[in-house]
Amino acid sequence: MRTESTAVVEIANACFAYGEREVLKGIDLAIPRGKVSAILGTSGCGKTTLFRLIGGQLRPSRGSVRVEGQVVHELDTGALYELRKKMGMMFQQGGLFSDLSVFENLAFPMREHTDLPDELIRDLVLMKLHAVGLRGAHTLMPTELSGGMSRRVALARAIALDPTLIMYDEPFAGLDPISLNVIANLIRTLNDALGVTSIVVTYDVSESLKICDHVFFIDGGRIVAQGPTREMVESDDPFVRQFVHAEADGPVAFHYPAGPIEQSIRLAGTPGA
Repeated sequence: MRTESTAVVEIANACFAYGEREVLKGIDLAIPRGKVSAILGTSGCGKTTLFRLIGGQLRPSRGSVRVEGQVVHELDTGALYELRKKMGMMFQQGGLFSDLSVFENLAFPMREHTDLPDELIRDLVLMKLHAVGLRGAHTLMPTELSGGMSRRVALARAIALDPTLIMYDEPFAGLDPISLNVIANLIRTLNDALGVTSIVVTYDVSESLKICDHVFFIDGGRIVAQGPTREMVESDDPFVRQFVHAEADGPVAFHYPAGPIEQSIRLAGTPGA
C-alpha cells in the first residue's frame, strides 16, 4: 500500500547552469506537506530557477526534482501538463493578462483546463475573489488596479484550480507596508484554510519569517542552512545570522570578485580592465 510522502517537493543534488554560469551546484531540499516554506537568498542566487525546475520549464543538468513522487524532468508533455494542474503560481509583479478583466483573468485557467459550465465558473471566480477581498473589483482591468490589488488578483488566480502546491515568486517586492502585510496574511490564511503546501521565494526576511513554518537558505548554489523558522531565527550560523539580521559584514561579501583596485585603476581604459 502506497504511503503518502511527508514531502510534496523533493530535490536531490540538483545542478543547473545558464551557459557557463553555474547557478545551482547540488541543491538538496524537501518541502514539507501542508506547510508554508520560505526559500531565502540574495538576489541572483537561483531561487526563481528552482521554481522553473519544479514546474518543468527547465531540466537539471544533474540530480532529480520530484513533485508528488513524480520525477518532473522525466515526464512527457501530457503528464507534465497534468502535474502542473496541481500547481498554482503567483508570478513576480502578478503576471496578469493585461487585455482581460479581473474576472476573465481568473476564469481563463478554469476554461482552459476544465469542462465546467459558465454558470459554475462564474460562481467559482467570485468565490476566489471574495477570498482575497476583491469580489467587488471583478469588472476592473489590470491597469485600474493598484500594486497590492494586482497581487491579490494574482493570488486568487493561483488558487483558481484548487492546487495542492502554490508557489509565490517574490510576492512582497515593491509593495507598500499595508499591501505587503495583506498579501503575507493571505498566504498564511489560504494555506491553512485550503490545506495546501506553499513555497515562498523571497529576499524579504522579516515578512517571510512571520508566516513561514520552515526556512531554506541558499548561498553559492547550495542549501547552506534549513530548519523550522524559530530555529533559524535563533541560529548562530554566520550566513543565517547575517541574512536574518541584515548585517553588512559576514559571509556575503560586499564586493564582487575583482583584482586589486590599484591594478584596475592603472589599466583603466584598457579593453577587459
